[in-house]
Amino acid sequence: MVSELWPYQTPGIPDRLFERLPGIPMSKREVRVLLISHLYLRPDAVLWDIGAGTGTIPVEVGLLCPKGKIMAIERDEEVAGLIRRNCDRFGVTNVQVVEGSAPDCLTNLKPLPDCVFIEGGRSVKAIAQTAWACLKAPGRIVATATDLTSLYALSETLAELQARNVEVIQSAVNRLESRGNNQVFAAVDPIFILSGEKLT
Repeated sequence: MVSELWPYQTPGIPDRLFERLPGIPMSKREVRVLLISHLYLRPDAVLWDIGAGTGTIPVEVGLLCPKGKIMAIERDEEVAGLIRRNCDRFGVTNVQVVEGSAPDCLTNLKPLPDCVFIEGGRSVKAIAQTAWACLKAPGRIVATATDLTSLYALSETLAELQARNVEVIQSAVNRLESRGNNQVFAAVDPIFILSGEKLT
């Protein structure tokens, strides 16, 4: 799938090309590239993005996997509308926006995923457990944590679920920015990325 706004096969759409809402978090470009690389996507991937926010991951994956199916799950109606607008903006047609609160809305969701991405959430442990139960094998789960509490909860959950090939990394990205007459390196907020595989 080719978008007029982003006519490339490379992930990493510049942040400025997405519509945004005040106070709604967005995965920064460099972090998005890391996240997508951990999903191990196939051309026909079925991805559940739980807590899809601005919709950057669904848009990127929708463009990378035109035969795939992306379920963008978001509890807030206004934010769900933002995801739809960003999909329209890039001409992405294989994203379905699901309005609902995880984990409750996941149990009857179809098609079942072969990869799951969890972007935070109030009940991150319960979300991970329910998503894992729905995940097809072989399949992958990728999650982000912004603090040590959620990092520990997710790490503990992956261990309890007997996830294989678990990896945990922390991003450290700096961007050169102009501030007045000076140029400085500004840090992008660091984030933990956890991934694991369901083999059986």
